Amino acid sequence: MGAGHAHKLYRTARTPVHDLPPHCKLAATFAFVVVVVSTPREAVWAFGVYALLIAAAAAAARIPAGFLLRRLLIEIPFVAFAVLMPFVAQGERVEVLGMSLSVSGLWGAWNVLAKGTLGVAASVLLASTTELRALLLGLQRLKLPPLLVQIASFMIRYGDVIGDELRRMSIARRSRGFEARGIRHWGVLAKTAGALFIRSYERGERVYLAMVSRGYAGSMPVIDEVVATRAQWAYAATLPVTALAVCLMGWSL
Repeated sequence: MGAGHAHKLYRTARTPVHDLPPHCKLAATFAFVVVVVSTPREAVWAFGVYALLIAAAAAAARIPAGFLLRRLLIEIPFVAFAVLMPFVAQGERVEVLGMSLSVSGLWGAWNVLAKGTLGVAASVLLASTTELRALLLGLQRLKLPPLLVQIASFMIRYGDVIGDELRRMSIARRSRGFEARGIRHWGVLAKTAGALFIRSYERGERVYLAMVSRGYAGSMPVIDEVVATRAQWAYAATLPVTALAVCLMGWSL
């Protein structure tokens, strides 16, 4: 099984983080996110320690701070939601810069921003140090349902193909003088979407028949068997285990 596509988040390097087996990094990232989500929101200092852990991991992987911060912009919609919470939430109010804000809303906004930002940062760090093909192999190694792994594999493999098909259709429209300029052209765009769906469906049928003719029986062969040593598991566990100790301290204080 392979995807064969490089993604924009991945940064090629030879570091201890890059060299870790993908299933170790996936398990460590998931465990770290679970610990972060389980931390009480009142333990503000704990989230600062988590941010330092992420920064240390990024430094070990030689991921520039600017690269990481730019990728965090994906959470802007959640930030907008969090900003509204102090204004719309009910309960005790407090004056901040002349504005009446809800105390529970402020805590809720902090909870969403802190945990969401750390979760996204951990995910970006994972994607920056692991190729897509390796991620799929890691998911398979962690015994995720094979069907889900195969769907993800085909989505990655043929996403660019479908995108190129849509681009060719757009060029064909423009070569005939079509430019979408308002609601009256939505019908043409809807027909384009329908045509793209039919072409994609037909391509999928042809690919499936080609796979069956080559012996496909519901599962993809594993070409690369990735095995992790105890030392690699211990290295990967450094991040979530340290975060767990911080979380326990946050609950005890």
